Amino acid sequence: MPLHEVLTSFTQRKLLCLLAGMLCCWGYSDAQKKTMPSEKRIREVMQQAYHQFKSSSGGANASYIPYLANVDPELYGIAICTADGKVLELGDSKYEFGIESISKVFVLALALQQRGARAVEDSIGVNATGMPFNSVMAVELDPQRAVNPLVNAGAMATNSFIRAPSSAAKWMMIDDMMARFASRRLSVIQQLYASETATNLHNRAIAWLLYSYGRFYDDVSEAVDLYTRACSYGSSTRDLAIMAGTLANSGINPVTREKVIDAALCPRILATMLTEGLYDNTGSWIYHAGVPAKSGVGGGMIAVAPGKMAIAVFAPPLDKSGNSVKAQKTLQYIIDELKLNLLLPQG
Repeated sequence: MPLHEVLTSFTQRKLLCLLAGMLCCWGYSDAQKKTMPSEKRIREVMQQAYHQFKSSSGGANASYIPYLANVDPELYGIAICTADGKVLELGDSKYEFGIESISKVFVLALALQQRGARAVEDSIGVNATGMPFNSVMAVELDPQRAVNPLVNAGAMATNSFIRAPSSAAKWMMIDDMMARFASRRLSVIQQLYASETATNLHNRAIAWLLYSYGRFYDDVSEAVDLYTRACSYGSSTRDLAIMAGTLANSGINPVTREKVIDAALCPRILATMLTEGLYDNTGSWIYHAGVPAKSGVGGGMIAVAPGKMAIAVFAPPLDKSGNSVKAQKTLQYIIDELKLNLLLPQG
């Protein structure tokens, strides 16, 4: 990589991390909560977005994972979960699809809850890489071999960092955490899991690279398998809205009212979403939308307006960075219309 590109990437990472801290502090202000749009207005904007983008084209299904390549590209669902527990849905919102990288957000929540924010920052890393989600160079170029928990390298390292007496026990912890976020127990799509396992050689190589640098903390094969399994969960758009809604509601599931994680951890999670949620397109997303978001190559995407609501959209065709084209358009429209951008004046 040319020196000027490395410097540009470094500058982008530092600026994104600074912005993330500022936005997440602003996000929980009382002033912002006072500007909560009405349920009628939310439903109206959802319907406008759905009808405007339902027939839009662009992008293509993920082709490197056979199961995902065969998902109907016309599927389209929207769901919103407000901080007070209202769930609004449109389209294919109950269709279960591969959660993929969105699972990284909730495995990170488990690691933060168990090991603490400082330990995760020191042992995994939190800075943006400014590179593709499966980049080896992101590991090689960082002097400390630090990686973000929302890219593949960092997510596998995060999985390895969770303490458990066995791989089976660790999976139970992950499964329980996902269920508490979603208000129901999710199931692994076995065909997707098999498809992922057969094509994850690159991820295994990244994991061994981290291990060689002392930045992996458990059996490599077992941790990669658990990471792959978590990415193979089936989730609906409704599920994702509730899961993200828990982050919008300071760690309390807005539907079940159960405390899932400590409130102090939510800004940490949202900060990683701001810095790396859409991989090497994250800067552009923040520039236009100004809210934490996370995508998955299964076509799902979540966005969180702290103290207000979370929005989830599903549409399989992706852009070159691995983000759903239609989901980005839909979310951007809803964010603009409901004035959810955290950089807007609040109050």
